[in-house]
Amino acid sequence: MKKSNFVALVLGTVSGVLFALGMCMALLPDWNAFKPGIIFGAVGIVLGLITVFVWRKMERKAPIKISGRTVGIIFLAIIGSLTLGVGMCFCMVWENIVLGTVIGLAGIIALLMLIPITKGIK
Repeated sequence: MKKSNFVALVLGTVSGVLFALGMCMALLPDWNAFKPGIIFGAVGIVLGLITVFVWRKMERKAPIKISGRTVGIIFLAIIGSLTLGVGMCFCMVWENIVLGTVIGLAGIIALLMLIPITKGIK
């Protein structure tokens, strides 16, 4: 394993755990930790962004160019993730399995659309 991949693995794991823990703290009312959860989640997001920049620097890759296509891909990823999460909430929190499954599948389809958009079809 290359050093850059190991660093990205460690930083990515830590950022993912911080983000997930923060979201649990913020969204579970039993924990009564909304504000600390938001802070943990924000630290996880920032660390995830730092991970991308550090990995690209270690791999000697060019910086990411912000274009309309890049913004559209990011927007689709965010919408797909949120849609999948809302579907999961419908199923698990609000006990509406049918509607939650339909919404969750729409989110999965949106996320699957990212593969041909970013990599293309050959």
